[in-house]
Amino acid sequence: MHPHHRISVIFEILGDAALIAFVIASQVYWVRRLRSLGKRFVGSRAGRRALAVAALVFCVVVLAYNFSPLWEARTNSPTRLTPGAALLEAPFQWWIFGSVIGFLIVLPFGVVDRAVRLVRWALRHAINALRPAPALNDAIGAPAPGPASPARRRFLSQAATAAGAVPFMAGAYGLLYGRLEIETTRQRIKLARLPKAFDGFRIVQLSDLHIGPFMTAREIRKCAEMANALKPDLLALTGDFVTWDASTQGAAVEALSDLKAPFGIFGCLGNHELWTHTQSSITRLFAERGVHILRQERVAIRASGAPGGDTLNLIGVDFKTRRPMGMRHEGIVKRYLEGVEPLVRPGAINILMSHNPNTFDRAAELQIDLSLAGHTHGGQVALEFISPELSPSRLITPYVAGWFSKPGGQLYVNRGIGTIGVPIRVGAPPEITVFELVRD
Repeated sequence: MHPHHRISVIFEILGDAALIAFVIASQVYWVRRLRSLGKRFVGSRAGRRALAVAALVFCVVVLAYNFSPLWEARTNSPTRLTPGAALLEAPFQWWIFGSVIGFLIVLPFGVVDRAVRLVRWALRHAINALRPAPALNDAIGAPAPGPASPARRRFLSQAATAAGAVPFMAGAYGLLYGRLEIETTRQRIKLARLPKAFDGFRIVQLSDLHIGPFMTAREIRKCAEMANALKPDLLALTGDFVTWDASTQGAAVEALSDLKAPFGIFGCLGNHELWTHTQSSITRLFAERGVHILRQERVAIRASGAPGGDTLNLIGVDFKTRRPMGMRHEGIVKRYLEGVEPLVRPGAINILMSHNPNTFDRAAELQIDLSLAGHTHGGQVALEFISPELSPSRLITPYVAGWFSKPGGQLYVNRGIGTIGVPIRVGAPPEITVFELVRD
């Protein structure tokens, strides 16, 4: 093994160990808080014991369901919301989300409390050490700091609990409503060289469907109906139709089969098609439905009745990345959009469908006028209304959501429809985007 690779593996192991330790610490903290609340609100010891036994049984059932050795077989083809997913999987994921984020919020309160107690202890011992004799205590007139104030500790404890409860409430909203409240975003794209025949041309983008029990085939069909209602001239699908289960690809394609656009339906593939090894098979399934998945390919979109030069050059590429994602090392490249240069048509309007928004810098260098991407889910759980940096997706890209521009091109990053990890969206609602191309 190469030394650099060995070091990276060691850091990955240490990082995983630290994360596991943090999650365990968060669970210990919240169990203790729940135990304290139980003592406060349940008067009898027998009642508290019965409540504790019921909670323990429920936890064992939930953990057994979510960590069963038969998990893969149990979740095969989960394209509808099953009772197990609704009653056991969703509560577990909500709890993990709320408890871990809540513990992050609570930690500063604990640090402040410990710091104040340490300062008081140090001052008390310093003053006692400086006092020469008990007879001089009254003369000094400055008693040593006493024990920590019960009122202060009670206030910090209550404030920590209240602040730590916020992620649980936000998670409940994101689970029950936030992930299903789809927004329609309208974006005008000004292009200086746009042929007159395409002035007002409408492209609708769908991305990151992630079919599964929390984004069912039925919900995806509703998204398709919404997309059709926007009267698109062309539909762009920018990857991640499946999540972890290759067997769901047929259901994903079927759910999108009613999409309609006079200039065609085109798409590219995402990292989850790469990881589930469904790139070739899902491309064939889409082709049977009249959907063209472009894999390092281009197609000319010609306006009917317009001169031969009035075309848009549409390019699609597979998912590539310059850094591994966890233990997944597929699709690693040294340079983005390698080999795409021959697909770019100088003098024409070039539009790129690339699941990964990190290809934008290279696309702008190639004078690709517009890039359409997804991948980030807009952060999925984003607090960018507090600070632009509070989005998990900023760990992998500066292009988290929305419109970006730089010399050579423009980029739009769609927030997607589905979810990954936890079925929760906060501050990053699911999105269908409709672009109107206009002559600048």
